[in-house]
Amino acid sequence: MSIEAISGAKTTSSSANRLVAEEDASLVAAAKARDTRAFELLVERNERKIFSMAQRITRNREDAEDVVQQSFQKAFINLQKFEGDSLFSTWLTRIAINEARMLLRRRRGSREVPIEESSMKAESALPLEFPDSAPNPEDSCLDREQEQVLSAALNKLRPGIRKAIELRDLGELSTGETALVMGLSVAAVKGRVFHGRRKLRETLSQSLQASK
Repeated sequence: MSIEAISGAKTTSSSANRLVAEEDASLVAAAKARDTRAFELLVERNERKIFSMAQRITRNREDAEDVVQQSFQKAFINLQKFEGDSLFSTWLTRIAINEARMLLRRRRGSREVPIEESSMKAESALPLEFPDSAPNPEDSCLDREQEQVLSAALNKLRPGIRKAIELRDLGELSTGETALVMGLSVAAVKGRVFHGRRKLRETLSQSLQASK
């Protein structure tokens, strides 16, 4: 699919999500080949969503704008590393969540950003934090390995459950805010987070056992 066709494409069919994924894949491929217009289109297609999420996390418009700028800069710099194992929007969302969390850490003067306890009291909150940068090379290597394990575990979740986990736990949105973003009821979000955390625990536990 050409860049021009994508730029002017519109669809109202039930296959819209699949079409968006195919278009994004084409744009990513073109952007990797140094087509600047392709990356501009990726920005245009995702900027509003990333800004909305960043503003919900930071509760500040200027901070959200900084997060958006930093996220797209980081995505551009690391685009060659994106292998297409997930949607581009999912990859970009993870970058933005990480950027927003680091901004909050700097603002609060702490490396830790606590995750609110789940209302599903039977399930304790998972430590789903993406690692912060550290000057110690050995710690940085361990952080990268942990991030890879977590990313792989997240990719095994069904898309709807994965998004709920990313927004509720990684994005630190409240259950109600997550429901608004996803267009679901609070009960539906609680259910998805409950099952997502349980599945992540199982997957991460298996990964730890396999590494021993």
